[in-house]
Amino acid sequence: MKELLMRRGCKVPFPERLFECYSVCEDRIIANVGADKLGAMMIHFIGMHDEPLFFILELPTNKNNEPDIEHSLHTDVYYIDGLSQAQASTVLARVGNILYSDGIAAFGFGCHESGEEFFSIEYNSVVLFSKNLEKYELFFTEHDIPKTDNYVSAWDTVSDEHPAESFAVTVDGKMIYDIPEMLKDMGIFLAERRDR
Repeated sequence: MKELLMRRGCKVPFPERLFECYSVCEDRIIANVGADKLGAMMIHFIGMHDEPLFFILELPTNKNNEPDIEHSLHTDVYYIDGLSQAQASTVLARVGNILYSDGIAAFGFGCHESGEEFFSIEYNSVVLFSKNLEKYELFFTEHDIPKTDNYVSAWDTVSDEHPAESFAVTVDGKMIYDIPEMLKDMGIFLAERRDR
């Protein structure tokens, strides 16, 4: 297995224990995906779905918008609904470089008809939801990500003595908190602010 290339916005205590791999768990596949492969896999997922798509972006609420920073932390959930494949690809063309580097945003695409979703979460993990997971085993192997029965995520290596760290990064003068404005013309909207 190939060692996992972490995003710039992530630091884990034992990166040598993490490898690109995937595991099937009930209604989902969970995988470690290198920062260098995430964009190609997002485009591949979009290309597999000729149906209306949506983009979802989850950001930690900016501290200036937290009502009580000491006792409550929130997540802002943004959507762009009803995207074509071309429009979904445009989202990634505009903001993908920020997302593939950042350590604190979660993001992905979902499908209105099939209900399938491909979602990137913390520390280079991705989750794929589908009622037909068998077709996605080839999806991962096409990106040279092998199946394993012993999936180890970054969270499995973290402890009080050995914490992980995630943080926002700047790419070409922009960061994740600039994305809503960058995608305003595509109809992005704040759907909810929820407790973390």
